[in-house]
Amino acid sequence: MGRAYAVREAKIKKTGAARGKVYTNFAKEIYLAAKNGVPEVEANAALKHLVEKAKKMQVPADIINRAIDKAKGAGRDEYEEILYEGFGPGSSTFMIKTLTDNVNRTVGEVRAAFNKVNKSLGVTNSVSYNYDNLAVYAFKSDKEEDILMALLDAGIEPLECETDDEGMLNISVNYVDNVKTREIIESIQPDVDFDVDETGWYAKDEITLEGEDLELYNRLYDLLDEIDDVTDIYTNVKDI
Repeated sequence: MGRAYAVREAKIKKTGAARGKVYTNFAKEIYLAAKNGVPEVEANAALKHLVEKAKKMQVPADIINRAIDKAKGAGRDEYEEILYEGFGPGSSTFMIKTLTDNVNRTVGEVRAAFNKVNKSLGVTNSVSYNYDNLAVYAFKSDKEEDILMALLDAGIEPLECETDDEGMLNISVNYVDNVKTREIIESIQPDVDFDVDETGWYAKDEITLEGEDLELYNRLYDLLDEIDDVTDIYTNVKDI
């Protein structure tokens, strides 16, 4: 299986968040995308993409519409995306994505989670240099060669573009190529149904943990996952 499937499976295993948190995270992200661009779905590619993903995750239309209305001025929430880096048990590291309307609250809650296992947050770039910021996709396709050639013609060199034994095409590209890659895929395969369509931070090298380090790692992960403002957690620990 490719990187995209590994990412998806790790999230399924680790993200036991309640559906309410999924809705809240999408509402924040949709609000931010609408606020930072045109608050109209058809005129804002980033917003349209998020709305499509939200619908696929069965987020109610009312939640989606309220988030967009807030961005139009119907609400006063001001969210910003902040990425925290930290050091966990053993040689584990964390990249923690948050969307918050209160930075002091969020950093306090994230720091407290690390303190509870006697570990600490790092400064900017103390961890991220060991991660790649990627867009990953997985979808059924028999057009690997056509898509690969189109990506190369557009100046995009994928880190991965390979079809697995189940006919699932796995593609990984640098984050900056995210929008163009999706456009190319959809132009060649208009009826594409993405099984994985994610962006995030993925460790260049993975480690395994055992014993007390693994127990503390799992506890820290759960503590972070319980924080309302945390939307994604990335680590260098390989799921077994």
